[in-house]
Order: sequence, then C-alpha cells, then structure tokens
Amino acid sequence: MITLRRADDRGFADHGWLQSRHSFSFADYYDPRHMGFSSLRVINEDRVAPGSGFGKHGHRDMEIVSYVLEGELAHKDSMGNGSVIRPGDVQRMSAGTGVMHSEFNHSPDHTTHFLQIWIEPNVRGIPPSYEEKRFDASEKRGRLRLIASPDGAEGSVTIHQDARLYAGFFDGAETAAHPLAPGRSAYLHVVRGAVVVNGVALAAGDAAMVRDETELRLTHGRDAEALLFDLP
Repeated sequence: MITLRRADDRGFADHGWLQSRHSFSFADYYDPRHMGFSSLRVINEDRVAPGSGFGKHGHRDMEIVSYVLEGELAHKDSMGNGSVIRPGDVQRMSAGTGVMHSEFNHSPDHTTHFLQIWIEPNVRGIPPSYEEKRFDASEKRGRLRLIASPDGAEGSVTIHQDARLYAGFFDGAETAAHPLAPGRSAYLHVVRGAVVVNGVALAAGDAAMVRDETELRLTHGRDAEALLFDLP
C-alpha cells in the first residue's frame, strides 16, 4: 500500500532568514496525522538566507542527518567539531546525552538549501558523536546508494536505529528496484525533479509512505534526486 504526501500539503514556516517545509509536525506546525513515519520523525526542507543560520541550540537522544542540496552549511558543536558541508556530503550527529550545535550559511549572496532529517534512535543515553562522509554524484547515478545504516555498511554513516537511508539520481531510462523485507516499511522522498514509484508519479517535495509492499521500483525519472528510507 502506498500513501502519498504531496509537497504542497506539508507544513510551512517563513522566518525571513529561513523558509522551511515540514513533512511532519515540527515547532509551530502540528498535524496529528503526520507525527512521523516509523522511526523517521523529521524531514525539514530548509532554505537559509545568505549570512544567516541556526544559533547554538541543543538536542538529546536523536539521530540528526543533514543533506545539502545547494550552497554550503557551516557546522560547529560542543564536541569540538567544525566543518562546512556541501552537496554530496552527509552529516550525522547522534545527540545522545546532549549536544549543543550551530549551523550557518556564511555566503554573502547564495542561499543554502538542505534537508534536516531526524531519526529516533533505538538506544538512549549514549555519548554524543559526529560523523561526516562524502558521496559523489557518480555513486548515486541510476542507483540507490546506501548513505546511512546501523552498521556503517558500504562506507555509509552509522546511525543508532535499524534504518537504512539511500540516495539516487534518475533520468530517462535509468531505473532502480529496492526489495522490502516482510514487516519493513519505506518512505520515499523526492528531493528534486520527478520520478515514478511503483507506477505512481511523484514530483519534487512529494513523498510516498509504503507499507505491505515487497519491492519499490523507481522509473521514468526526469532530473530526479530521491531519498529512500527503509524502516522497521
């Protein structure tokens, strides 16, 4: 069964320096029908204005993944990490017992466009940790490339949950099939472009919530970039 979540049905917040689309309830946006999906709790599509960003703030017991689409995002945290992530980079921060961090767009004239993803961990009270890896576009061209997993398989970042996150680019005749084990669900989020998933057409910002299917098949991509969450 596939349930659609269309882009325009998401929550929206405009803070001037930040425009954010919320796939699930977040901050002032509350929809009891969309509190998350399995262990996936947040997908925020954020656009941060030049010279702006998120000041220092804290989190606990959450797996936080940042996926940059355009521009750059400077990260600093209370663990002593400091870096700039760009398109192709995947940043994972396990908040654990607590961490303070900030994210900033230092560009004077370019907006930073990125996805902020929260996954609920299967263990709490762990020491906070940080990881960052790069996945070139060629690794994701016409296939679903594993970028986050519970065991760091295939060079992916490691998250504390039995969930796997894949990213892929699809255009023209490029296709990919992903098997779903019994009892597993999936969430397919189209980052940009358009793609057909199990015969259902999805455009940028659309998502498919998938239960009781044995396979997901992506076809007929048009400059598409998609994220697939394989979830317990």
